[in-house]
Amino acid sequence: MRRTSLSFLVVLGIGVFLVIAGCVQNQPGIATSMPAGNDTLQNGTYTSNETLVAFVDSAVAYAKANGKEKALAAFNDPNGSFIRGELYIYAYDFNATTLAHPINPEKVGVNRWNEVEGDVGPVLQNMSALARNGSFYYPLTYVNPAHNRTVESKLAYGEKVDDDWWLGSGIYTGPVDTGTNTSR
Repeated sequence: MRRTSLSFLVVLGIGVFLVIAGCVQNQPGIATSMPAGNDTLQNGTYTSNETLVAFVDSAVAYAKANGKEKALAAFNDPNGSFIRGELYIYAYDFNATTLAHPINPEKVGVNRWNEVEGDVGPVLQNMSALARNGSFYYPLTYVNPAHNRTVESKLAYGEKVDDDWWLGSGIYTGPVDTGTNTSR
């Protein structure tokens, strides 16, 4: 009886810990965003993680429903529906060739695997490896076009479309935390 009570208390303690951890949703080394009411950076607010995931999910669904060619045209359109406030869709193949990037269109068609400036190559290598397994979050720093292209901490979220390519987007989480990967 005493052992059963002790086991129950241990399980209860673990359950309380998991509930508290789930409410906070902080992971070591990954900054989470502050939920925002309007999902834009106007007035200094930030987009929620849920909005980020839904945005990428919708882009993956669009790509699967409309095909790669039509999807890439939509993702590359700087005035299209896949740019919403701070959010925009970028696309890469698994060799780090940029397939879509409406903010940096000059990078489309460029293989960035070995790009050293801003650690872009290693970041894309890591993100591509994670994307092969489905979906992922990845902390980095990146220029924020909505804040005069200042470098800020960013949380990227990506998803595999198929065996050839993946999509991603990201939310800005605030001032740069030194020691985080930088990408441009």
